[in-house]
Amino acid sequence: MSTDTKLYSTTNEHEELRQAVRRLADEKIAPYAAEVDENERYPQEAHDALVKAGFSAVHIDEKYDGAGGDAIAACIVIEEVARVCASSSLLPAVNKLGSMPIILSASEELKQKVLPSIGRGESSISYGLSEREAGSDAAAMRTKAVKDGDTWVLNGTKAWITQSGISDWYTVMAVTDPEKRANGISAFVVHRDDPGFEVGNKERKMGIKGSPTCELHFTNCVIPEDRIIGEPGTGFKTALRTLDHTRPTIGIQAVGIAQGALEAAIAYVKERKQFRKAIADFQGVQFMIADMGMKVETARQMCYVSAAASERGDANAGFLASAAKCYASDIAMEVTTDAVQLFGGAGYTRDFPVERMMRDAKITQIYEGTNQIQRVVMARALLK
Repeated sequence: MSTDTKLYSTTNEHEELRQAVRRLADEKIAPYAAEVDENERYPQEAHDALVKAGFSAVHIDEKYDGAGGDAIAACIVIEEVARVCASSSLLPAVNKLGSMPIILSASEELKQKVLPSIGRGESSISYGLSEREAGSDAAAMRTKAVKDGDTWVLNGTKAWITQSGISDWYTVMAVTDPEKRANGISAFVVHRDDPGFEVGNKERKMGIKGSPTCELHFTNCVIPEDRIIGEPGTGFKTALRTLDHTRPTIGIQAVGIAQGALEAAIAYVKERKQFRKAIADFQGVQFMIADMGMKVETARQMCYVSAAASERGDANAGFLASAAKCYASDIAMEVTTDAVQLFGGAGYTRDFPVERMMRDAKITQIYEGTNQIQRVVMARALLK
């Protein structure tokens, strides 16, 4: 773990991007957020608006018909959308998660086959790593891939797959050499139309209800041999490298959720009157607001530092990614809970957005590695 961590800088283009995404989020996404959550439906309005504006996958390089945005730009998009609707922020977030293994390790031919449609917003891509009995212990996965002539045949089930059923492409990890455990795992790209591939039923979730989460079933699923990402046996290494790039995006999603809750709380305490004055005039409330703002800003800076480090390939990028994701998601849960408290009884109703934000925040402590696993990763880096 290096002690000379570099920071980051933003440009005028970054600030212009933030203003554009915030305007889009307020006008095209926020009006539907409560109804999307209430009816557990896909936020099609957000999808259409993000695609039309070119914000659905800003991280895709221009050579693959993307915007060519850097890691900071991707974080800005996710943060500003999450501020009004966490479910909608998963559109750009999962596109980055699903495509990063391809960007990092795939052949140029495979990149040309998959990335342009994502860059143009015509397709989306999900990430298939977890299984019911292989969550934190991902190397214990049972999904297998066997070479058969000029094809690969996949059998098994993946669980908790975000945006499943919506995405056209799926990056999937499968065992190709059981004797080698983690070093016997390979990465593949599966298309929704591949024979033997099926999306299971939607999970009934506490939060992010607008983003479908399902199982993926592979029953003698046949894909062309050139859909393997990198060499056989390198899939797990690619998965770990991917998480260094994408854990900051979950952290910044958490920051966006927390920022939205903080803004709602500030507006409410200025208007709500008790004992003949606004509750914002009470020092106890002011201290809560101050602590919430301080923690959100700290988390935000950690996420941007981590995103920049991952793009540079810094030696401590893994530590920073886990730290940013862990801290930001813990803060999001804390800040949204405090926001509900500041709203009092009203905060416990669905008439205000903070209860939804509190429910949405919880998953950020769990997916892309639980915060307990993040602490294991950080400890190993520090003790190394």
